[in-house]
Amino acid sequence: MTIRFGVSPIAWINDDMPELGGETPLETVLADAQAIGFEGIELGGKFPREPRALKALLDRHGLALVGGWYGSNLLERTPDAEIAAMQPHLRLLQAMGTDVFVIAETSNAIHSDRSTPLSRTPRLDESAWRQFGRRLTEIGDYLANEGMRCAYHHHLGTVVERQEDLDRFLAATGPNVGLTVDTGHASLGGIDPIEVIRRHPARVAHVHCKDIRPEVFGALERRDGSFLDGVIDGMFTVPGDGAIDYGDVMRALAGIGYSGWIIIEAEQDPAVADPRHYGEVGLRTLERMAERAGLERLAA
Repeated sequence: MTIRFGVSPIAWINDDMPELGGETPLETVLADAQAIGFEGIELGGKFPREPRALKALLDRHGLALVGGWYGSNLLERTPDAEIAAMQPHLRLLQAMGTDVFVIAETSNAIHSDRSTPLSRTPRLDESAWRQFGRRLTEIGDYLANEGMRCAYHHHLGTVVERQEDLDRFLAATGPNVGLTVDTGHASLGGIDPIEVIRRHPARVAHVHCKDIRPEVFGALERRDGSFLDGVIDGMFTVPGDGAIDYGDVMRALAGIGYSGWIIIEAEQDPAVADPRHYGEVGLRTLERMAERAGLERLAA
């Protein structure tokens, strides 16, 4: 079992809220990621979409591409239509040698709308769950045939947010629909990420590690704020700077023989939380915890 550490560019440039780091040059993001010691980076809005250009850019910084967010619309369109829509994203990932496809349903999501409070997160009835599950299973099967791991990203402000949502999601989807286990979104959604890892090892396709500040999230709930309000307030941070015990997380991953990428992803206001500093804190924390847990890092 071998792991590799990567990072999301969202700490530097928030694509959902461009006023958070939108002026930051992509070169700064990549240079910082390399200097910190990350081996890979997920796709961001400023990245070129032409494979040769993207590969040349990342190669200069010794970074691999590690997937990237894809927003699906399966509540509104058929699997065939979704497969057609995802082709540019899929082909770019394949050309870059990436084998993980991070997907989340965004047709009715509210996480990118600062005017909508999290209390209005959409919910599905039983009929919608069955249809959504069937459609997503078709997508997962298609991606498996393309040599990709479907890694569904549960996320605050989307239809898979709470433990009840995750339970229904897992029951409604087939084995080729894996999970991006996001420790921060899980914890704030009332889901224990360690239990998810232990109880559903075959579904763990990708891992996002972000830490949380529960007191900030509690204040957000009391004033009925939005997801982006919470980001600005600082409800997320990097491993080692919040409330999650990452020793337990790494031991859970070791316990299931996890092999793959572990991504540090903590959207904060970069004007308040310097991405380079926090990236250092996050990576050094996970390196220590992973080594103690017996997770082997893939040799460079």
